[in-house]
Amino acid sequence: MVDPLYAWWAQQLVLCDWAFEPEPNTIEADAAQARLRALGVADRGELGWRLVEAFGTGTTDPARLLAALELVALAGSAGWLAEPRLRSWVVRLTDEITRHYTSLDEWLEALRRAKSAEGWVRGDDDFWEACEALATLERDGEGITWDSLTGWIAVQRKGQAQALWPDAPHARAWRLRAAFAPVVEPTPDAMDWPDAKEWLWQYWQIEDRNGLIQSLLWLAGYGHRQGWDLDAARLLAARSEERQAWLEELSGGEREYGRVLLDFVERGEPLEWAAWDWLRLVDLAWAGACAGWLEVAEAQDFATHGADLVLRRYSDWSALARAYQRGCSLFEGRDRLADMQRDWNLLLSSPVSPWRTPLQQLLGEAEREASRRAIMTWRRSPRHWVLALASVREPEFGMRQGVAAPVAVERRADALRYLDETLGLHPDEGVEALSRYWLPAQAHHLNQLAADAAHGALPRADTPFGRPAADDVAGLIALKQGSRHAATIHMAEKYAFYLQMAMDSAAFDSQALEALTEALRGTLCRFYPDARRLLEAWAQWEALLPEGEHPPLVNEIRWHLDDPGSPFHWLDWQASQWQEPGPRPTLSRFTAMALVGPLNNAIWSEPPVESEREAVSIREWIDGHYGLHGRDELNEFLDFLLEAGDRQEYQINYAPYTLNAQRLASEIAMLESGDCSEEDRNHLLRLQRVRDNTDGCNELDMTAWDLAQAVDLAIAGRQLGWLEDAAFAGVLERAHALAAEHYGSWEAYARGLYAGFSFFMGETPEREGFLSGFRQALVAWLSGAPPLAGSWASLDFPGARPRHWAPMHIDTLPGDVKTLH
Repeated sequence: MVDPLYAWWAQQLVLCDWAFEPEPNTIEADAAQARLRALGVADRGELGWRLVEAFGTGTTDPARLLAALELVALAGSAGWLAEPRLRSWVVRLTDEITRHYTSLDEWLEALRRAKSAEGWVRGDDDFWEACEALATLERDGEGITWDSLTGWIAVQRKGQAQALWPDAPHARAWRLRAAFAPVVEPTPDAMDWPDAKEWLWQYWQIEDRNGLIQSLLWLAGYGHRQGWDLDAARLLAARSEERQAWLEELSGGEREYGRVLLDFVERGEPLEWAAWDWLRLVDLAWAGACAGWLEVAEAQDFATHGADLVLRRYSDWSALARAYQRGCSLFEGRDRLADMQRDWNLLLSSPVSPWRTPLQQLLGEAEREASRRAIMTWRRSPRHWVLALASVREPEFGMRQGVAAPVAVERRADALRYLDETLGLHPDEGVEALSRYWLPAQAHHLNQLAADAAHGALPRADTPFGRPAADDVAGLIALKQGSRHAATIHMAEKYAFYLQMAMDSAAFDSQALEALTEALRGTLCRFYPDARRLLEAWAQWEALLPEGEHPPLVNEIRWHLDDPGSPFHWLDWQASQWQEPGPRPTLSRFTAMALVGPLNNAIWSEPPVESEREAVSIREWIDGHYGLHGRDELNEFLDFLLEAGDRQEYQINYAPYTLNAQRLASEIAMLESGDCSEEDRNHLLRLQRVRDNTDGCNELDMTAWDLAQAVDLAIAGRQLGWLEDAAFAGVLERAHALAAEHYGSWEAYARGLYAGFSFFMGETPEREGFLSGFRQALVAWLSGAPPLAGSWASLDFPGARPRHWAPMHIDTLPGDVKTLH
């Protein structure tokens, strides 16, 4: 039985100088492809454009419709269109022709006028004879007549809609690629993009599968939009003169970009351009499949992910196109919004555009969920947690997602230099040295201060040694804003950056580093159930604890919170067995270590056994200050400090003078009248301090001075390996008990510590400077302002009645009976 559609189609192709063939799509494939190339159609993307252009956006061009009939025949013969798609296009083209032309004569006359407009004259080809032949067939009622055709098409029109474009649920995302070239068949192939590899290298510098995947994940997670969004946020908050100063600082092509962005800001243009990244993500996925670097299913997953992100941001195609045009404007450094009609009208207005389907109907829930699982699989390794955290400080890490690639030699050298110069960390110390940067007690301290601030239970700002600066007090009070957010992220994000630098150096054991990344991931999953909670906590604590030498990262963090493509939303948030990257001291142990006070920097973690490199300086300090040379001497001296210490010397050699002022004056006069050895000179100074009751030395219990020294030395001994953990714990327990026995509060302890520090200080011209600095440090430790100066403000004094409020989460040290679990 004769197919009326194909028979009519064959008749029309006679007008294109074809011999009559009942099956127009069965010529030799090589000949069809050669003819397509001669017509300027080198691939299926160009074919898609020609088909859309044939229908126009309002006016009908009969020459284009006839040319489209020929292109479809050639594409079918070349294997570019499957039979169902080919038939759909022929039906749609026939329907379009019969809608506009009521008879064959009207159709042929329109074609003759179109040919004349192109410069055709009778005699140039066989077109005139072909028209006459078709007219004769029509008059004689032979072949497929116009009336029979229109009746057949009317029946087709009432039937099932024609699928001009891939319409399977898993293939609909490819409609987004129409921004570059329409996808006519859902399976990407070399015929779609013969020079895809050359294009990927020329425009993206991508030379293999790994580079392609990294670029795809970068477009999804960061793209150009991140930098543009951050610049726009700063400009919105800036004054006019600050905006101009920002523009003047740009150079080269960046200046043109800056002008366009500033113009958008000042004229109130919506500052939204994520479509620039996400549409190119779809295009890049198609190119990767055409190049053979992605499996078709992988490419579809990336395209569907791009569509998923688009649907979260845009309500319709017009908004999507305008956002892309803004991004293109910023990328090219010239305003392209005036070109919207020219660039997008065909896709937005054509009756056969792939974008006729409403944007929000592009994806089904099953396809969306499948793509989400696929994208999360790409970022499933714990390494991606470290990359995501580190990329906030260093955006370059955003390009490292996907398959792990070898680090360039230059980058390894830079990482080693950073570890050495910034952290003093060296490969010969091993991965274990990274534990010194994991500071769980610091997080506990911040959480406790935040809880106390929320309940108005912070320490008094007035201390026996003065008041902290007003700004520091205000900053402490502001910590109440962090009471709902666990503070571990404030410490953990810096640790992640150090961990990434250690990975980049390629100088540490890779398996050990992997274990630390998994430990970091598990810890953060425990304290933050999802990306939003983590990023909100990070932004809050970043705002509360800015680093003076660096601008706060709040805008960068909040960008990740607001952008649906940010890698943070696509990490593996399934909590695993909890094993932190470093040991977490108990609350009592942390309290005991805090007895060192300002004699040392605040101790925020268990002291590790240090490498030989670090041990050298520690041994030099112990030798220079105490003349100790090994574990036996250290243990003996620690026993002395805890049992007697300098306080016993005061009681034996100086306290009796407080009962006999005349004898004290005589002793001082005798020493002042003669030449003194260094030892006698120190004795004289201490007698004078007893006479003057300097800093309350005669009234205050100076046991704190011995306890602080003992804890300080015990920490050093632990770092040298001279004290095993049990021995170290024993020293801390004894110090904790002695503190509880001699004092009732941190303030009383601080008075005793300062009195001992002042009394036993040897003669030095820097004495007043040392004393002033120590007083300032004691103010900060007692008041908690600034918060990270020391830990006393968050701790109950040994043996004292608990006074702190329990934080609202479990990010605290073990051993706190008030913790809510």
